[in-house]
Amino acid sequence: MSDTEEEVQVVRRRENGPPVDQLHLLTVPGDDAPQPGRLNGPILRHSVYSISGIPDGEDVSLLHTKFEALPVKDFSAEVRASRDVESYLKDATLLLDLHETGMQEIVNIMLNRVIKNQDNPEFDIGEAKASLYTADSGLLLSKTIQGTVANSEMGGVDFDQSWLCMMCDVTSIAKRKVVIARLHTPANLGANCQEVTFIVLILTPTKEKTTKNYLETGRTFATLFMDLEFRHSLLSITDEDEFIRLLQARARQLVVEQGHPEHRKSLPNVSVFDVDGETKARCPIGQGLLGDLKRRLPHYWSDYKDGVIGHKTPHKVVSTTLFLYFACVLPNIAFGMLNSDNTDGAIGVKKILFSQCFGGVVFAVLGGQPLIVLLTTAPLALYTKIIYTICEDFHLDFHAMFAATGLWNAFFLLLYAFFNTSKMMRWSSRSTEEIFSVFITFAFSADAIKDTIKDFDNNYHAKACKVQPDTTNVYNTTDQTTVITTPTTTVLTTVVSNLTSAINSSLNDEHTKEHACLRENSVLFLLLMLGTVWCGLTLLNFTKTPFLNANRREILADYALPISVLLMSFFGSYVFWEVRLEPFEYNPAEQMFELAHIQNLPVGAIFASAGLGFSLSLLFFMDQNISSALVNTPNNKLKKGAAYHWDLFVVALINAFLSVFTLPWVHAALPHSPLHVRALADVEERVERGHIAQTVVHVRETRLTGIISHVLIGLSVLMLPMPLSYIPRAVLDGLFLFVAISALYGNQFFERIQLLFTEQAAYPPNHYIRRVPQRKIHTFTGIQLIQLLVLCVFGFSPIAYMKMLFPVLLMFLMPIRHKLVPRVIESRFLKALDGH
Repeated sequence: MSDTEEEVQVVRRRENGPPVDQLHLLTVPGDDAPQPGRLNGPILRHSVYSISGIPDGEDVSLLHTKFEALPVKDFSAEVRASRDVESYLKDATLLLDLHETGMQEIVNIMLNRVIKNQDNPEFDIGEAKASLYTADSGLLLSKTIQGTVANSEMGGVDFDQSWLCMMCDVTSIAKRKVVIARLHTPANLGANCQEVTFIVLILTPTKEKTTKNYLETGRTFATLFMDLEFRHSLLSITDEDEFIRLLQARARQLVVEQGHPEHRKSLPNVSVFDVDGETKARCPIGQGLLGDLKRRLPHYWSDYKDGVIGHKTPHKVVSTTLFLYFACVLPNIAFGMLNSDNTDGAIGVKKILFSQCFGGVVFAVLGGQPLIVLLTTAPLALYTKIIYTICEDFHLDFHAMFAATGLWNAFFLLLYAFFNTSKMMRWSSRSTEEIFSVFITFAFSADAIKDTIKDFDNNYHAKACKVQPDTTNVYNTTDQTTVITTPTTTVLTTVVSNLTSAINSSLNDEHTKEHACLRENSVLFLLLMLGTVWCGLTLLNFTKTPFLNANRREILADYALPISVLLMSFFGSYVFWEVRLEPFEYNPAEQMFELAHIQNLPVGAIFASAGLGFSLSLLFFMDQNISSALVNTPNNKLKKGAAYHWDLFVVALINAFLSVFTLPWVHAALPHSPLHVRALADVEERVERGHIAQTVVHVRETRLTGIISHVLIGLSVLMLPMPLSYIPRAVLDGLFLFVAISALYGNQFFERIQLLFTEQAAYPPNHYIRRVPQRKIHTFTGIQLIQLLVLCVFGFSPIAYMKMLFPVLLMFLMPIRHKLVPRVIESRFLKALDGH
């Protein structure tokens, strides 16, 4: 018998009698058949569904039966297994040596015993029977679990007919109830149940936590009764206390047996920072770099070939290239404006686009893991502002100080790479990576929220908006003729402004804009920002809808970001062209390759830049390695290996070059790097008990997407100010929110935060839900929330110098996880909560 076998039975019943004849029609398992990877246990669940009745005078009906293999309960890993047994033993309901042999009589006695021991007097036996039996089928049980034994001679499996577990859920009980009955003599209870001695009845409330429902409870007791020797020892027991003692002993025995390494089904949890393949040498300097090169060089040619050859590969490469282009170029424009404000125009949009192009292309060609995306980030913009403030306070040359800090940073990164410092990141766990990932999500969201508040303060809550309507006239119209011609003049002015505002704007226009009441600007800003998020997320999740077909849904999901950006930009620039939105600032006279004169710095400034460079190198080290870890996580199923030391080496060389010309720094970015992997992946969706889980099946590990997208970013310099100025600032902020929200998909820390506000019956059947007590799960989540709060306090502090401690706090996350957290949560639970 296969893992899933369906039968259609035509059953003719006699009144108060068993089925008199059956017609078996074997069918091929359909789409709802369980996945092979999930069927790995000798327990068989039997469900019967009544399809329809055919009244032909002989009471004939159709029944649909389905056999589904279930995994054996792991008493060592799944904490709920032992708790199920303990809960039963506290209020044990045992029936020993029942003389009844009919199904109906046995069930009646067991349910009556439930009434006798049940605290809730409203328990309805009729409801329980209706749930136990299939409707209009006589005495056919609807949900059962039985053991199966492989038949080596005939093939398939044979039923273990000496025991039976029957299950149901009812609304008239408040908590689970388990009844175990031992018959005096084996009874014939129908097909595949002809020698039943032990019967287990499981009753659970209709709304019950996933790990405590009838099926999970049934798996627990079915696993206990699977063992032949255990059942044989129960046959001679005459005392209920001795019966209970044997159940306790069997549960403890399973915890020990299933905990042995040879019985574990999962591989040991190995940190993604454990670098294998390195031989011990007398001089360890540079051994990590050599190991990375030996690991990645054999795959270098395939990194290009895999971007061309393969099923759906061209489509995936094109969509990922466009995704990377928009996901990088728009934040570059935003950070370029921020840097321009912070440095009084010393670093602007043009420089940041070149840095992105140069760094991205060089890393995509020479880097070890080409799926990592380099980007200038908000913390780097903050460091730039700190350096500029120091230069203003001490009258130093900003270009020279920036270059000195960047060169010291590159020097320290080279030391980290040559001395294999990335090895210490093996202590970085999933919790550390996900805390930092959620912090980056908050940072992107905070930038968008700040811009929205600023726009409302400047436009919606401007002083002109508080003047009484009868005394306010924005257009200063004095006669009817002026009022009639004003709309025409406004239209013409708006068209001209949309074409030239990015290049020149007069002081008079700026003065008027500061004092005008432009509430429509703020409303449109909010509309475009939220519209970008909504459109992007809707298209990203379009694969979960029934519209179109699978291929078209996948195409729309792959192009979600480009479509949403272009669509909302069209609305902002053309549909609402009468509303004059503020374009991003651009300085066409910005100097690109101006060599910094470091020799002009005093000695004290050189040493000060060394301190700044060391602090900056810690930020680079953590960001680069955590991003690498999230890219190389085992869940992504990458085949070609990691290159942590070599990637750090290449990043150091890139930033040394950028520093000399006062160009913005770049390093591995979150969440862009994991999203790059996701965009190149084939993802399979699996539905397990109403919850959809996405699993990565295959990732195209190619360098082409990084090279092509960053070449396009370099060409974008030619599109300044037109047509890039047609992208409103609100769309940039909408992209920030889209990237922030989409990065939370698959983040286990965020999922556990949601559990704090989720009804227990709706908990997903995740591995840690099965293996860890609920209280321990929430405790671990609370500890992570405290660490996240501390990072946010320092990362978002208005005091610039406090933010310099942020990299040090990131380093402290590792000793906290390995030294303090195990004092609160047992290590076996941490393996389930914090493992990949």
